[in-house]
Amino acid sequence: MIDTRGFPPLGPLADWRYPDPRIERLDKRFTALIGNGYIERIATGCRWAEGPAYFRAGRYLVWSDIPNNRMLRWLEEDGHVSVFRAPSNNSNGNTVDQHGD
Repeated sequence: MIDTRGFPPLGPLADWRYPDPRIERLDKRFTALIGNGYIERIATGCRWAEGPAYFRAGRYLVWSDIPNNRMLRWLEEDGHVSVFRAPSNNSNGNTVDQHGD
């Protein structure tokens, strides 16, 4: 089991909806809607989240929270967010190759 003491809780957000009123558009040229895509907050508690990579075969998204030295994973099936790897050696720049690895 991974010790998550000291980290904010992960998982479903209370009172979340689309569009998320907590997302602020700083550049008026940016439109939150592009085609049928949209911005949705799926987790909180990250100090600096970056490098998202979606694994189609497993139907999950991973990303790095560098200052907290961990990687997180969001499951498409039920929206659950959990720690994927900790410590992560401050990994960043996640990617998926043409074979889904």
